[in-house]
Amino acid sequence: MFFVDTLEFEGLGNRSYLVGGPRAAVAVDPPRDVDQVIAAAAKRGVRIAYVAETHVHNDYITGGLELARITGASYLVPAAAHVSFARTPVADGDTVTVDEGLVLRALATPGHTPHHTSYVLEEDGRGAAAFTGGSLLIGTVGRPDLVEPRLTEELARAQHASAHRLADELDDEVPVLPTHGFGSFCSSSQAEGDATTIGRERTANDALTLDVDTFVAEMLAGLDDVPAYYAHMGPANAAGPAPVDLTPPGRADAGEIAARLAAGEWVVDLRSRTAFAEGHVAGSFNFEGDGKLATYLAWLIPWGKPVTLLADTPERIADAQRELARVGIDRPAAAATGDPAAWIREGERLASFPRARFADLAEVRGRGEEVVVLDVRRDSERAAGHVEGAVHVPVHELYGRLDEVPSGTVWVHCAGGMRAAIAASLLDAAGRAVVAVDDGFDAAREAGLTVTRP
Repeated sequence: MFFVDTLEFEGLGNRSYLVGGPRAAVAVDPPRDVDQVIAAAAKRGVRIAYVAETHVHNDYITGGLELARITGASYLVPAAAHVSFARTPVADGDTVTVDEGLVLRALATPGHTPHHTSYVLEEDGRGAAAFTGGSLLIGTVGRPDLVEPRLTEELARAQHASAHRLADELDDEVPVLPTHGFGSFCSSSQAEGDATTIGRERTANDALTLDVDTFVAEMLAGLDDVPAYYAHMGPANAAGPAPVDLTPPGRADAGEIAARLAAGEWVVDLRSRTAFAEGHVAGSFNFEGDGKLATYLAWLIPWGKPVTLLADTPERIADAQRELARVGIDRPAAAATGDPAAWIREGERLASFPRARFADLAEVRGRGEEVVVLDVRRDSERAAGHVEGAVHVPVHELYGRLDEVPSGTVWVHCAGGMRAAIAASLLDAAGRAVVAVDDGFDAAREAGLTVTRP
């Protein structure tokens, strides 16, 4: 019998896997913080014999090279991937024996990248599980536009062919275990559910139900924004990431926090958006530790800019540090925890701004007050409907476009409140009067606001 342990990384929308038998296992697409994989193997009492990458990742820093070094495992990387470190190159059809009766077979599935490779676990000669990386996902496929714009359509067609190859070679009951597709921007669209099989995908996945021309046209039309930090992930993975350092950052007092802000560095408050709005260090930014911290902070911050973290507890700092390391933000410059009043110098006051609902915005507009409504959702979200008269600047573009926001009090909203809180903190730090709309977008129409399509 074999086992599959799933390691979930909700902040990035990805999964890694540890799969094996009684004595040995293979880690598939491991995270940067490899201690979790090692702990999972220790709990099973197995040796990590192989580390397998499905592709050179564009959305996170891999821990594969370090995991292979620590454990002595063979590092399986697609032969066509251009990397600068020693590895065991794998090509279509190559196999390795993981444990008695368990074989891992490489299956070329280009599309997400030109060299993308899936791995089929075979037990006693029969397919038992398919680790599909960024190829066949749950109800969708990995996006084909992250490598080179001129290759996008070619890779989209390759995705269609790769999905069909998986469906043709594997039985209906074989579980499909992808790396992407759980909120990751590496997915061409977001699908519902957290488990699937080849049989289910035959009936539910556009790559298997649509002809290639229709599939390609629809997928390319639906591709969303690409996080800016993705540009740094592929090169870092190809070069061979350095070991991660998760030792605690130095503690910052109020004077150091002020000095770092004065130097133009980023001070990031990880507390809830409610707590931040009630009182925060002037000039700091709010990225909730419980939200998609790594995705949005890495997307917005100028790459390489030092970041100081503020939080209620040391545990929150440690969690954030781990999550940020997965996207290459390796060492916080400093950190502070506890009471926000201790984060400001004597004689200074915490800054604050109000929060509201769409009903409050409707009331203000009903009184004839002139306010700026700022929509920070992505283009694809806005296309489905927006508040009439709202200015549109996606949150990931706002830091560089603050001067485009009209004068006046800014009521900023997104689809649920998290991104509006980020945007409100950016505006507040820039000295703007701001109201953060902490509400679901469906409530806008219910409140009597006119919602129109572009």
